[in-house]
Amino acid sequence: MNENVSAPELDPETSIPGNSPYRTDGFVDLRSYAPIGDGRTIALVAEDGSIDWFPLPRLDSIPVFATMLDVSNGGRLELAPDAPFSVTRRYLPNTNVLETTFRTETGSIRVTDAINVGIDGPLPWTELARRVEGIDGEVGMRWLVAPGTCFNTVAPWARATQHGKVLRVGELTLGVSVSDGLNVDVTDQALHGTFTVRAGERRMVGVTASHGEPLMLSSATDIDVDLDRTIEVWQSWAGQFDCAGPWNEAVQRSVLILKLLFQHPSGAIAAAATTSLPERYAGDKNWDYRYAWIRDTAYTLAVLRRFGIRSETHAAVSWLLRSARRHDRRFGVFYRLDGSAPDPIREYEMTGWRGIGPVVTGNRADDQLQLSVFADLFDTVRLYADSGHVLDTETGHLLTGFADRACDAWRQRDAGMWELPRYEHYTSSKIGCWQALRCAVHLAEVGQMPGDPERWAREAERIRDWVHTHCWSDRLGSYEWYPGSGLLDASILLHAGSGFDRGPRMSATIDALTKDLGNGPLLYRFSGAREEGEGAFVACAFWKVSALHHVGRSDEARALLEELLELTNDVGVLPEMIDPADNAFLGNLPQGLSHLGLVGAAMDLTS
Repeated sequence: MNENVSAPELDPETSIPGNSPYRTDGFVDLRSYAPIGDGRTIALVAEDGSIDWFPLPRLDSIPVFATMLDVSNGGRLELAPDAPFSVTRRYLPNTNVLETTFRTETGSIRVTDAINVGIDGPLPWTELARRVEGIDGEVGMRWLVAPGTCFNTVAPWARATQHGKVLRVGELTLGVSVSDGLNVDVTDQALHGTFTVRAGERRMVGVTASHGEPLMLSSATDIDVDLDRTIEVWQSWAGQFDCAGPWNEAVQRSVLILKLLFQHPSGAIAAAATTSLPERYAGDKNWDYRYAWIRDTAYTLAVLRRFGIRSETHAAVSWLLRSARRHDRRFGVFYRLDGSAPDPIREYEMTGWRGIGPVVTGNRADDQLQLSVFADLFDTVRLYADSGHVLDTETGHLLTGFADRACDAWRQRDAGMWELPRYEHYTSSKIGCWQALRCAVHLAEVGQMPGDPERWAREAERIRDWVHTHCWSDRLGSYEWYPGSGLLDASILLHAGSGFDRGPRMSATIDALTKDLGNGPLLYRFSGAREEGEGAFVACAFWKVSALHHVGRSDEARALLEELLELTNDVGVLPEMIDPADNAFLGNLPQGLSHLGLVGAAMDLTS
């Protein structure tokens, strides 16, 4: 393919991002984005009505709409008033359907955005619905469907068919369906139009997409009906769990966002919906998070189990075990959403968000040793089994092999939870092996797996003794990052929850982390992260909430959680990191680990 395909600049009269007050140099703040999805992909909708991120046909595909990373060639879908406007937004209750209200001097309208689904999951094709309803007065609207160059690898083009114009982008075919009477104007690489909506009127702008197969060109009427069904499907799904408690609204929104990250039909859970959003303004720390991490899968299943959500729990456990069997001795940190090994890192010639590059696919953690994966695997299976389910014989034997390997592997240096290039004897990694072996002992004792639980129990005690002897620093008054480092690591907070330590040492560690890594309610990941210009890692602050509760400091935990909930955007979305200086979002989003931390903290405090 041509590696430097360029697309001509669109006429500014038809291009909202260039004129939007919400944008700087064509980009919006990352706080502006709200996700919608169908279980196969996710689109990010900005406050000004532009969809700036939309991979097709799957979440881990090269995105055909990616203005988020490249204003000139990225591609976008726009729908907004043609005059200055103000915006308020919400998700329709118990759904992942976004409702945006635009107000102008002449009137107000409501836009409802969704990626439509069927009764039992995603449609066989992708179907984006953008419904416009007049509230009062009248409002002139303009819309645009302008595919990008898929990271400068293809050139989009428009083609006339007997049923109207379609857009071709590599193997993708995109069709646009609008309500009767609306005009469709064509350039050689985009479709656009204008219309007016008055109070009580309803219009539809829909986009359907297929990849390497014929296109189901749904009518605007069909898409409108599908949108109503999509709302009902989401409401039905959300109705299966109860978020009663003082933070029920935030918890439910986080669970719904996590559901967007579940992939149909594999059962994989994507860590985030994007790639290459910077962890610091200086750049360089830009990675692709559209993979399924073993760690994130474990944490997600812990949350779903507490809500009694069954089908997603089983699908994710099955994906995890299939991946473990498939890769066996090369069992890694993360995999592609279909369970295959990740592709090599590839860098693209693109500007990146606000010029902060690089833009990449892939992640350097692919070939790392992370001992914590033993804990993630075993804790996931233990939670599944303890929920009343039964492991099959093959899985039992597989886990026996992993438990024996953990007995040997814990003595090695590894990359730690934070996937750093420097290998050390990280404290959290050692405790992760302890946790894995304790889970293995439990599973063997209840008859779920064969093996030698006495060996596993003895080795677990050796790990506990080693950590207590080598990983506590009297000078710091805290568990340290790794023996002799004199440094701190916020991931130790997870092991109040694992049960390794809920006593005075863990309580003192919380205080040391707050003093050295804290900034307001937030925490940096480890010593030096602040100095390197990173944002504060959102999940760490929620882990602190849970840890405070586990060591008996629940009043402090509740107060901290209240502060943290104020840091979401207007529709409850959290990123990977936040800049404590101005609460700006950094890193990929929506970030599953951040929302998992929120749900876990709230549930710990209400259980």
